[in-house]
Amino acid sequence: MSIAKRPRIALIAHDHKKDTMVRLAKEYVELLRQCTLSATGTTGGRLVDEVGLDVECMLSGPWGGDLQIGARLAQGEVDAVIFLRDPMTPQPHEPDINALVRACDVHDVPCATNLSTARLVLAQMARVADLDAA
Repeated sequence: MSIAKRPRIALIAHDHKKDTMVRLAKEYVELLRQCTLSATGTTGGRLVDEVGLDVECMLSGPWGGDLQIGARLAQGEVDAVIFLRDPMTPQPHEPDINALVRACDVHDVPCATNLSTARLVLAQMARVADLDAA
């Protein structure tokens, strides 16, 4: 994959989904190493520490990290969002979460909010990367 085509992926996981995000990242580590990654605070830190990825860490979601990623997305600087949400736990920053998901819809950016969809998005990105390399 050429540097000009490096996908820019934002990775976000609620507290009860952070372990799942780490497992997902390990599953797709070869693809993710070819991408420009950003993440909210703790999620990004865990991906750096536990998976060895190069991740630009934003603020924690409740402190504005979701909004930081949403702003980049609106400027055309994010190609896909993997946002493993915990639908069973109320989030104090729910308006920020809704704004980020809405921005994905407005700007036609893939947004995976559960593990199955995340795998589909990443598998397709890996397939496209393989085709580009051929």
